Amino acid sequence: MISHRDRVRRQQLVLQAEGYLELGMAGHALETLSRWGDSDTLPDHVLYLKGQVLRELGRFGEALEPLARAAQGDPDNISAWLALGWCYKRTGKLDRAIESLEEALTVEPNDALVHYNLACYWSLAENKQQALAYLARALDLQDEYRGLVAAEPDFDPLRNDPRFQALVKVTV
Repeated sequence: MISHRDRVRRQQLVLQAEGYLELGMAGHALETLSRWGDSDTLPDHVLYLKGQVLRELGRFGEALEPLARAAQGDPDNISAWLALGWCYKRTGKLDRAIESLEEALTVEPNDALVHYNLACYWSLAENKQQALAYLARALDLQDEYRGLVAAEPDFDPLRNDPRFQALVKVTV
């Protein structure tokens, strides 16, 4: 059983770490979270925060474990699934990135960002059909993503496909 004093101290640590992360001081945030104590006892929201801090530091492989635990512990946290997918992609585990975002879709089937990222990941996996389907859905849900496509290198495998060109064409 955790004492009231320790509970308050841990709440303060979380607030400090969140503040450091918001200020772009991820190293300080990580150091603050390290004062929590036993990392096996971190609640889901703190695991997510730790994963985000590690992700911000570019330590994608290290971020996988806390993000996976956070997503499993709170499967409705779409942000955890997105962050997990983002880190899997950057560690060369594209299949796991796709699986993570597919999990996010079970929570939020109409989230444009999830569809857009799935389009990116399927494009990198060279599955044009899936990439185009997810991109079409993302653009249906939020047309503003159309403006991001030109600068997104993940879509390079699709650029010469006439279906891709027709899909991203801006209509006036």
